[in-house]
Amino acid sequence: MQPVQPALHARGAAENPPNRFERIALERDPDWSDPDEPAPQTQFFKDQSDSIINYNDSPDIGFEASVNPYRGCEHGCIYCYARPFHEYLGFSAGLDFETRIMVKENAPELLRRELASPKWKPKVIALSGVTDCYQPVERKLKLTRRCLEVLAEFRNPVAIVTKNHLVTRDLDILGELARHDAAAVFISITTLDTELRRVMEPRTSPPASRLAAIEILSKAGIPAGVLVAPVIPGLTDHEMPSLIAAAVKAGAQFAGYVLLRLPHAVAPLFEQWLTRHFPEKKEKVLNRIRAVRGGELYDARFGKRMVGEGIFAEQIEALFQVTCRKAGLEDHRPKLSISAFRRPTDTQLQLFD
Repeated sequence: MQPVQPALHARGAAENPPNRFERIALERDPDWSDPDEPAPQTQFFKDQSDSIINYNDSPDIGFEASVNPYRGCEHGCIYCYARPFHEYLGFSAGLDFETRIMVKENAPELLRRELASPKWKPKVIALSGVTDCYQPVERKLKLTRRCLEVLAEFRNPVAIVTKNHLVTRDLDILGELARHDAAAVFISITTLDTELRRVMEPRTSPPASRLAAIEILSKAGIPAGVLVAPVIPGLTDHEMPSLIAAAVKAGAQFAGYVLLRLPHAVAPLFEQWLTRHFPEKKEKVLNRIRAVRGGELYDARFGKRMVGEGIFAEQIEALFQVTCRKAGLEDHRPKLSISAFRRPTDTQLQLFD
């Protein structure tokens, strides 16, 4: 494991662990680090992808198709399971993931082309299947909003997962989709502790803002729920009852949870983060994670990776079920429909060329 670097302002990671596909790696020298050194600035790069809809056949993910306008995420959540995807681009899963963001500028056009194809069979599309589609730069670039406009043209159902209050900006489009049972939003909340949120997910919306987003969406007639994700054994698992209760009070209509996942470089990054911020809790948290992951920090097996196994995993699942039942959330998933799907005529599509 690399030497533990000092924390950086508004960044989850403080280091760039070696890319597992590269033979050469650069490391910051902690003896030469300046505590007053500014955090690295975010850089944005054009992504030249020629397709936008991704497919998966995982039995433990609730969608087959997803759209991700961005690769990498400035939210900087230290635990993010998507960090290792950045290694396929030649970057690190650490600071690079949150400071070098790939932008799919032609995402809306690609989406329109793929939905218009006779090969497309209508199905729910997940926005934020990997990285958050409402990360900070979305306020300026509006790629997610433009993708939603395309989905509304076709009335193709969409399920959104986000940690950002910015989703409320798009009430008009989401409301139109919701009229056809074609929109649902999961607001992901990890903790109600504002200080923990600040160091764990530094550029996300605060807990109160996420609860406010649920309320705004719900009052606008858009199905909204809470995703308790990730549940971190020994650190945040005890918050589940209060978190779900707060979300239901705000108007949440459904709920879900995902156990912490630490694939590849995320495990050492998370260990280093614990050393920096919670050294007194580090061993308890890591031991509890190992207890739900068969003695390891990660278990990639289908059927286990999202919920874990063992007595502590069973306790978390039971706590979730009991909490939802008490809150009146017997059905934890929204119901979306493809019945309103349509393909605009060629003339209509030409208006967007």
